[in-house]
Amino acid sequence: MSTMNISLPDSLKSFVDEQVSQRGYGTSSEYVRELIRRDQDRLQLRGLLLAGVASAPTAAADAAYFDGLRDQLHQAAKSGARG
Repeated sequence: MSTMNISLPDSLKSFVDEQVSQRGYGTSSEYVRELIRRDQDRLQLRGLLLAGVASAPTAAADAAYFDGLRDQLHQAAKSGARG
């Protein structure tokens, strides 16, 4: 694992320390890693949403469509649990 040092004003350092203690993180590094992971997830979701907006329209996403997606997820979860 690589190391990165960052400089924070006292107010941000206090905020980080408070979050670490209140939210159950072991260290400030764990908290910052979690923030970075969430930002990565947010950027990935944004990219997927933009790709979806740019794609050609398909059939309507009605209740049956979402029921089918749930079924696929349940089947995938069952298959993954066995492997």
